Amino acid sequence: MAYTIIVEPLSDADGGGFLATVPELPGCMGDGETAADATADVIEAIPAWIEEAERLGRPVPAPGSSLGQWRQRVPRSLHQKLKLTADAEGVSLNQLVAVALADYVARRDGSAG
Repeated sequence: MAYTIIVEPLSDADGGGFLATVPELPGCMGDGETAADATADVIEAIPAWIEEAERLGRPVPAPGSSLGQWRQRVPRSLHQKLKLTADAEGVSLNQLVAVALADYVARRDGSAG
């Protein structure tokens, strides 16, 4: 199985080196002095993550299943306003935000009429 691996540099405040994560497997990560070391570390962590998920009876996401997703922190007041708007529109918060983003991109690209 080919999971997506994201490698990012760590700041000096975080100890330097690199962090590798697997978006499909929340919390599955590895680190190392180099990007290659971090990648090798997370590749070793993937089977352990899957084994523990199965032991706990949790679903194991398929490779590529998290593409199209991200986590975004927003101020509580904005989250509350978005949630209230979504409720009033009769849609989920995810749907509301997806439509708002699509509308923004369409306007910016000049494709909205």
